Amino acid sequence: MPKLTFHGQSTFSVETEDGTRLVIDPFFDDNPVADIRRAEVGAVDFILCTHGHFDHFADALPLAKETGATLVSTFEIVSFAETQGVANGHPLHIGGGYDFPFGRVKMTAALHGGQVHGDTTGQFTTVPGGFLMHLDGTRIYHAGDTALLMDMQLLRGNVDVAILPIGDNFTMGPEDAAEAVGFIDPDVVIPVHYNTWPLIAQDPERFRALVGDRAVVQVMSPGDVYVP
Repeated sequence: MPKLTFHGQSTFSVETEDGTRLVIDPFFDDNPVADIRRAEVGAVDFILCTHGHFDHFADALPLAKETGATLVSTFEIVSFAETQGVANGHPLHIGGGYDFPFGRVKMTAALHGGQVHGDTTGQFTTVPGGFLMHLDGTRIYHAGDTALLMDMQLLRGNVDVAILPIGDNFTMGPEDAAEAVGFIDPDVVIPVHYNTWPLIAQDPERFRALVGDRAVVQVMSPGDVYVP
C-alpha cells in the first residue's frame, strides 16, 4: 500500500511499495505550517504539480534540480521548468494519463487560476488540474485547487481516497467539498488547503459533520502519515 505523509496546505509525499518517492504540490520553505523544509525532504523520484500557484509550486523547481526528480504537470508547466534548468519532465494534460513505473497517473479537470509562479512573461500560463493516481492497487484523487465541478461525478466508483480542498475563498469551502464527496463516493476523504493562513481558516470537524456517513474523513496534521 502507498504511504502518504501530509506536510501542510496541499503538499504530500508518497512512498510506494517498490520504494518510489513522490512529492505532490511541493510547498515547504515558505509554508507557515509545514513540518519540514525542502532540505529535509530527502530523495525524490517524481514531483507532481496540479498547477503553478506559489503555494503548490514554490519548491518544485529547486527540488527537481536538487534531486533529479521528474516533474509531472501540464505541458506548459513542464516547458517552463525546462527553461529554468529542470532536466527531467513529463508533460500531461487534462484527460490524459500515463503508465509510469510506479503506477498510472491521469490529469483531471479543475476550476481555478492558471498563473505559473516565476513566469514573469505569462507565456506559460496554463489550466489547473488534479491527479487520479493508481498506486499499489489504491486509487487516490488529489483534486488540487478547484471549485465544485459536475465533472467530479465522472470519478464516482473510481476513487478510494479523495484529497479535497475545504478552505473556501480560493477553492471549495466545506459545504461544496462535502457535495463533492457525494459526487465522487470515495471510501476516505482527506481535507486540505485550510488553516494555513487566516483567510482560509476552517474547522475540519465541521467538514466531517457535513460529510456524515458518505465517507470516512481522515483529518491530518502536518507530519501525519496515512496508509490506506
